[in-house]
Amino acid sequence: MPQERLSFQDEITKNKLKSVVLMGVIALVFVAIGFIISQIYDPGAFFLIMILSIIISMLYLIFSYYNSDKIALASVRAKPASPTTHRMLLHSVENMSLASGIPQPRVYVMESDQINAFASGRDPQHAVICVTTGALQKLSKQELEGVIAHEMAHIANFDIRFMTLVAVMVGMISIASEIFLRSLWLGGSRDEKDKTGAILIIIGIVLAILAPIVANLVSLAISRKREFSADATGVKFTRYPIGLANALKKIKNDSTPSQDSKRFSKATAPLFISDPYKKKFQNMFSTHPDVDERIKKLEAM
Repeated sequence: MPQERLSFQDEITKNKLKSVVLMGVIALVFVAIGFIISQIYDPGAFFLIMILSIIISMLYLIFSYYNSDKIALASVRAKPASPTTHRMLLHSVENMSLASGIPQPRVYVMESDQINAFASGRDPQHAVICVTTGALQKLSKQELEGVIAHEMAHIANFDIRFMTLVAVMVGMISIASEIFLRSLWLGGSRDEKDKTGAILIIIGIVLAILAPIVANLVSLAISRKREFSADATGVKFTRYPIGLANALKKIKNDSTPSQDSKRFSKATAPLFISDPYKKKFQNMFSTHPDVDERIKKLEAM
């Protein structure tokens, strides 16, 4: 009996829905820690902690949102693609721009023997795509188009905007937890000698310690779902899943020395199509899903 084919549209919808649900989990964690703080402190102190965490996170949002492309390109020392040297790359980007219906992003190349690429920018009008020299040397035209389609999918899906919002929410939780824990050393909570108040303080301490960890784990899970969604959206653009699948196989089997990963900033590593640090095992602490699982899904489409 022939295996039922996966629908790229179903995969896109499913992974986007899971991302939204996981975002809701982060919001619930923030609400939970806010509720506990409000029970321990008077309303004025509670609002002060919440407002401080929101202001600091929003400042991060404004800076990173409007400078994400510049930060990413500077960190890897990327240079603009040459119309003569990188003709196939520019042609692939142009093709995928037409297929996706979004403006053609600025194209850059970074020196690295690894097969990799990333997209950045706050919206399709301010997007960039950067590809390693290793990808240009080792990928065929169809494989390169598969990789470019994946990166164009991140742009079309507004993933930079989405992940920036996730980072801000995680930051709000971390900042609120930090302020709460530090405030306990200074006193000021109400009902400290009351049995119920003491229990609330213990719950608050445990939650303040665990909340940032849980929020970060959920953020990593969202990052993995966005990769699956970009794979499926890339197939929507190319109508040729084997191109990206074969590119991922080459990435998996790439024997580039691990020292080459020093060229990559840890801050920008989640942007890449594949983990540039070449971790042997993918788990809940990984920014990228297992390559074999991605290949399996693509081959089933």
